[in-house]
This record gives sequence, structure tokens and C-alpha cells, in this order.
Amino acid sequence: MGELVDKIKGNVNEAIGKVKQNSDNPETQADGAAQEAKGKAQQMGGSVKGALGDKV
Repeated sequence: MGELVDKIKGNVNEAIGKVKQNSDNPETQADGAAQEAKGKAQQMGGSVKGALGDKV
């Protein structure tokens, strides 16, 4: 179950990050890039949990 939750959270963070990067505010753009990277990391964590089981 943790795998699915991590992947969903990752997708949401990645999508929000992409939207923020389209802002005119440079600070918001930087925050969006960081949030997109966080989302990708969460997806990676979900994939690892899927491969190793939810014991990670």
C-alpha cells in the first residue's frame, strides 16, 4: 500500500511543481522546480518499496 501512496504523492508534487514553474515570479519558479524534484524522489521511493515490499 505504501508504494501506491508514495507514487500518488509524487505525481501530485510533480504536477504542482510544473504549474509553479510557469509563474512570472522567480521565487515561485524555483519553488516549483524543487517541488517537482521532490515528486520525482517520492515516485522513486514508491518504486523501491514496490520492488522490496512495504518493509522499506
